[in-house]
Amino acid sequence: MPKLTDTEITQFLNETGLLMDIATLDSDGWPAVCPIWYVFEEGKIWFTPRQHSEWLANIRRDSRVALCIDELGLPYRKVIVQGRATIEHEVGNDDLWRDRYRRISQRYLAKKDANDYVDITDDQPRALCAVVLADAEVKTWRMPLTDEKYQGIWAKRYWTKDAKAGQQAPALFSGSEK
Repeated sequence: MPKLTDTEITQFLNETGLLMDIATLDSDGWPAVCPIWYVFEEGKIWFTPRQHSEWLANIRRDSRVALCIDELGLPYRKVIVQGRATIEHEVGNDDLWRDRYRRISQRYLAKKDANDYVDITDDQPRALCAVVLADAEVKTWRMPLTDEKYQGIWAKRYWTKDAKAGQQAPALFSGSEK
């Protein structure tokens, strides 16, 4: 299955508007998933839970997280990360990292709107968390492009011996639909 190169991962994670789903483990051990804003800088995925968010409490109890960043259109790229989240700045230290919070907001809102959003919510304390990509398990995937074999759409273990796609290898996805 086609994987993203390190350069493609960086480019993809820096595209604006992509939400990240974070999965944490609740106090009963059940997965809890929440879509959130993030920014990718310095080899880390940064995110900002509010002081009373359940997923911040989950990270405090068990730092293991799974992150999923994907897109809705072709070539359906995705980056899935399993790692440990660290609390880089505790709740109440927001002034130390406010510029990063602005950069996170600017990925989702126009610059003026992002700054207004940060300014109007800066009295609501947050923590700053990160996952270091180099220390995590990172899996990537995308649809095959026209010059790639269609069989690459899935890992080999998924295909049956007589799969039609193994015989036809159609060029269905040009990658230009984005």
